[in-house]
Amino acid sequence: MPRWRTDDLYASLTDPQLDQDLSALGEDVQALETLFDTHAVRAGSPVTPGAVDAVMGDLNAVLTRLGRLRAYVYAFVTTDSRDEAAQARMAALTTLTLPLGPLGSRLTAWLGGLDDAALTHLLENSEVARAHEHRLRRAAELARYQMTPPEEDLAARLHPASGGGWGKLHGNVSSTLTGEYRGQVLPVTALRALASDPDAGVREDAYHAEVAAWKTQETVFAACMNGVKGEAGTLAARRGFTDVVAPSLLSNGIDRETLDAMQAAVIRALPDFRRYFRAKARHLGKTQLDWWDLFAPVGQSDTHWDYAAGEAFVERQFRAYSPALGDFAARAFRERWIDAGPRDGKRSGAFCMKWQGADSRILMNHDPSLDSVSTLAHELGHAYHNVQLAPLDPLQQETPMTLAETASIFCETIIQNAALATAQGAERLYVLETQLMGHAQVVVDIHSRFLFEKAVFERRAGGDLNPSDLNTLMVQAQRDTYGDALNTPHPYMWAVKPHYYGRSFYNYPYTFGLLFGLGLYAQYEQARAQGQETDFQARYDALLAATGQATPLALAARFGIDLHAPDFWEGSLNVIRRQIDAYEATTQG
Repeated sequence: MPRWRTDDLYASLTDPQLDQDLSALGEDVQALETLFDTHAVRAGSPVTPGAVDAVMGDLNAVLTRLGRLRAYVYAFVTTDSRDEAAQARMAALTTLTLPLGPLGSRLTAWLGGLDDAALTHLLENSEVARAHEHRLRRAAELARYQMTPPEEDLAARLHPASGGGWGKLHGNVSSTLTGEYRGQVLPVTALRALASDPDAGVREDAYHAEVAAWKTQETVFAACMNGVKGEAGTLAARRGFTDVVAPSLLSNGIDRETLDAMQAAVIRALPDFRRYFRAKARHLGKTQLDWWDLFAPVGQSDTHWDYAAGEAFVERQFRAYSPALGDFAARAFRERWIDAGPRDGKRSGAFCMKWQGADSRILMNHDPSLDSVSTLAHELGHAYHNVQLAPLDPLQQETPMTLAETASIFCETIIQNAALATAQGAERLYVLETQLMGHAQVVVDIHSRFLFEKAVFERRAGGDLNPSDLNTLMVQAQRDTYGDALNTPHPYMWAVKPHYYGRSFYNYPYTFGLLFGLGLYAQYEQARAQGQETDFQARYDALLAATGQATPLALAARFGIDLHAPDFWEGSLNVIRRQIDAYEATTQG
């Protein structure tokens, strides 16, 4: 399967040009520190148009150079965790860019001190300020939750050796973890891939082998969890947040009312998802699902979803939406943006990262299934989003997680609906299963992760948690969401998911993205029925281009969506409920 191209940036990790650019980045960061001092960029200092023009311009230039370097090195770290040269480059890059954290805090404190009159004057007299108006207005909100400048500086400089270091350790250990399965030693990623094997015995044995593998390193992973959550909880309290969820609301650009409306709708939908789980269990000849049944294949596809077939299907369906989206997919395939196949040392899962200009790079671990083809479409959606953002400066591109999933969910929906449109019998059941399996992960399992993480923070405030504590909290979260539709849980999912070891509550934005994306897709279908799809596509692309320049509330309002209203969230969940109805009818038939 294809591996992504990297030589369009540098010939190799030992390329002298890479050394020169790293050195130049270090010089640029030092010059930026001097510039910040020259213009007194700190809380309480005057904010002048000339200073804003100079500071924002140079910061954007540094971030552009950093983005390319970080993406290049990350391309090696994530595909081979044993690559010591890549790890050394990443360590050097982290050290070079340490001052950017404190500088960012200083910029926020400086801009956050603007009152309405000063902000108006600045916007009237600086084109750069006008182009970054959303960033300026967010600074006032962010500044309310800053520690003193020396404390912010210290926190930023300590992070790579504290929470960031624990997160790196989790990634390195988990990517090289192996387990014994039927006399073979397999990477844990291969064990997890067996969860979708049609043989129930294979799935169950792989589940037990996987759990045993995570258990061998449970002390390490528990230490990582305690380190990451200990740092995050301490800083949240020190910065004056009311609870541990509040910082995520600020970074995701939403308010508590939006989160509460969405979560309440999710809880109301849990009984419907349990209908799906029970129907699947009955189809498998059981009364309840065990964890190793969640990804069991149901139905049958006559299509052999190898990688080449997936590429062709994605490009064809993207082109059916719009020629521009089809051309984009063709270019991504032609120019080798994708590292597709699983291998030892490669990170599990999938992601998309900006590369240079309007280009991206996509990592995935393909298996021959419609679900994997949906993942390809999902990550290409992120890359298409990057295309819309590309003409903007880095500070204008900063997109909250809640909006970062919009294009990916939209593109995934294109693929799945196309597969369902012509499917009959066992093929139709296969497609419905693929859709609902994914939706259940993003709604049900993500909610279990939210409950777990919240409980971990609450317990961590009283001291370290040991592995058995984490197992207990994980199982309880799964019981609270899957309910009695699930028999055997997975106690080590806290060790499996890397999201716990980075940004806090890196979970519910996926639910937001799914439901927001489904809501937008429903509007697209309505527009297409009325012959207005071109108008919708233009407004949709404009929304993607603006995700770093307006709040989710404001952007949703452009499409007549009120994120505080239960009706919107219920409407998106009703799309899934209808799929569950169809699934029940098909399995019973």
